[in-house]
Amino acid sequence: MALFVDEAHDLHYSTLTGLKRLIEVVEDGGGTLSVVLAGHPKLKNDLRRPTMEEIGYRATVFSLEGIVGNQREYIQWLVSECTMDDTPISDILDAEAIELLAARLRTPLQIEQHLTLALEAAYRVAVKPVTTVIIESVLSKLLDDLEPTLTRHGYNVRDLAEQFNAKPAEIKLLFRGQLDPTRARELQEQMLAAGLPL
Repeated sequence: MALFVDEAHDLHYSTLTGLKRLIEVVEDGGGTLSVVLAGHPKLKNDLRRPTMEEIGYRATVFSLEGIVGNQREYIQWLVSECTMDDTPISDILDAEAIELLAARLRTPLQIEQHLTLALEAAYRVAVKPVTTVIIESVLSKLLDDLEPTLTRHGYNVRDLAEQFNAKPAEIKLLFRGQLDPTRARELQEQMLAAGLPL
């Protein structure tokens, strides 16, 4: 039997411990239960923490990178799926625009959102194909800031405050670049040591 848990990065430690106990109970009864936890990279980091040793050492972690490294192909596929068969992609996006999107965006949601914004902006100004100027105008300037990067990996203010013994207000100040430099450096060192992507 297999139990699949999505959004597992949001599970409380006691829930993970409970799942481990459930596996043991099933094994004691002569059965087999496999638990598949799917979640953001935060889950992998949580399972590596010393307090999670009992569970983490029993887990096999697989990292699924999604479309990382294949953004260009995803963009081309997405556009081809949304157009008539005989429409060349170069009529919709110029090659440099595709390269810029592929270089700056990482997830399908980001690509779909920014591609939609770019097509809408190009339509409003009657530009065809979409150019890098239009792409630059719609790309979020905060895309690679600390907060969105950590959010993409499954971390929120509460999780970070709890894990690094900080106040939520400190984490918010860190995100805005307004935290005392000494404390900011201390938190960033702790985050790096814990495997967070800074």
